[in-house]
Amino acid sequence: MGSHKPTGISRWLFTTNHKDIGTMYLWFSFIMFLTGGAFALGIRLELFQPGLQFWDPNTFNSLTTMHGLIMVFGAVMPAFVGLANWLIPMQIGAPDMALPRMNNWSFWILPFAFGLLLSSFFLPGGAPNFGWTFYAPLSTKFGPPSTDFFIFGVHLMGISSIMGAINVIVTVFNMRAPGMTLMKMPMFVWTWVITAFLLIMVMPVLAGAVTMMLTDRHFGTSFFDAAGGGDPVMFQHIFWFFGHPEVYIMILPAFGIASHIIPTFSRKPLFGYSSMVYATASIAFLSFIVWAHHMFTVGMPVVGELYFMIATMIIAVPTGVKIFNWVATMWQGSLTFETPMLFALAFVILFTLGGVSGVMLAMTPVDKQYHDTYFVVAHFHYVLFPGAIFGTIAAVYYWLPKWVGNMYNETLGKVHFWLSIIFVNLTFFPMHFSGLAGMQRRVPDYNMMFEDFNRMSSIGALGLGLTQLLFFYIVVQCVRGGTGKATGEVWEGAEGLEFTHLPSPAPYHSFDEAPEVK
Repeated sequence: MGSHKPTGISRWLFTTNHKDIGTMYLWFSFIMFLTGGAFALGIRLELFQPGLQFWDPNTFNSLTTMHGLIMVFGAVMPAFVGLANWLIPMQIGAPDMALPRMNNWSFWILPFAFGLLLSSFFLPGGAPNFGWTFYAPLSTKFGPPSTDFFIFGVHLMGISSIMGAINVIVTVFNMRAPGMTLMKMPMFVWTWVITAFLLIMVMPVLAGAVTMMLTDRHFGTSFFDAAGGGDPVMFQHIFWFFGHPEVYIMILPAFGIASHIIPTFSRKPLFGYSSMVYATASIAFLSFIVWAHHMFTVGMPVVGELYFMIATMIIAVPTGVKIFNWVATMWQGSLTFETPMLFALAFVILFTLGGVSGVMLAMTPVDKQYHDTYFVVAHFHYVLFPGAIFGTIAAVYYWLPKWVGNMYNETLGKVHFWLSIIFVNLTFFPMHFSGLAGMQRRVPDYNMMFEDFNRMSSIGALGLGLTQLLFFYIVVQCVRGGTGKATGEVWEGAEGLEFTHLPSPAPYHSFDEAPEVK
């Protein structure tokens, strides 16, 4: 195995090594996670008590917009791409990603995209203030001048995502080790291949939506302007045709991560491998035909409401298959509860809770009551924080010893887990109740009756944010030496090529020649 690696700043600027690029994606993602979290704390600070304390409504809306955009496009998606870069070549026995120069470019686009987005705070009129869904006409007729920076930033993010997805697909289909058939691939690789196809199909839709916004703003078109023969509701259709597959882009890789961690700490193979693959593919397919469940209040025909309601409830079936398989994997296993397993279990339990509130929202008459309330905010945060974020954290705890050759501090890892689980529930669970009682989202002031729930959420958010600084400390300590050297076989019973063929830490160039898969 080769060990030569460049040093200095040029190593990071010009690198084509999948591990270096994966590391940069993960650190960038964590910086964006803290940035988006700071905006969330700004929101919760305002909502700690009724009345306007810190922000005027325009600034408050800018914070909600930037929080959503940065968490989706800057924190969750780059984190998964970073994990894909690190793990996919090692798991399929490839020397590197198939398109290494494009890999470098797809990363270095991102700091400029988010630099554009964040610089909008300093422009006249302030940052975009129309919500992360940027509905027309709020974003076309009434958006501040910084909206154009936002449009260009979204285009850059889309280009980066498409390039990353192409790279994953080409790598997996062309560079698998001899003997590794599709149905022998690790689950993380499967979930990422399916995610990559989703990205390639939906990112151009988003690009079309923001391009039409741009021409509506500056070139006299009326795609979304009813006065010129356009239709603002068409914007919602286009956005959610991107937006609903997007939420599965943000969760499918976490399904793959859980499918590695749970078998390892259950000391059993994954139950129902092929059904997991088919369930993942089914979720991806169904995600394209449920988009208008976000739009039950726009006045669509009853037959349309009925269709989208039933299709949305059907998508719970393959998700239920996956949860059944994880539980069946643990059943009668020899379980131990190291930090990665704790985060994976919290992921399964809390993601299921978010899924149940999603089934509630799928029902049209019910959704018309819940629409645009904090119940919806509670639903998608239960899916995304314990889903995407806990999934990523579990992956870092699980694979970091293999990557750097050192063990993290297990005691601190468990402290991080228990604080995270307490604060995540303290933050988001009360939102169910304030939403059911009628509290609207994206509004900086509220009725006195919601004060207790909001105060609990704000305290929880502050605790949750501070807890992630502990995670930062644990990772840095592990990289710098941790609690001792990790053995070659880090977790007993682990599955996947990245464990069986490589020493710990993983060498700079993983494979000089592809391993044989029996």
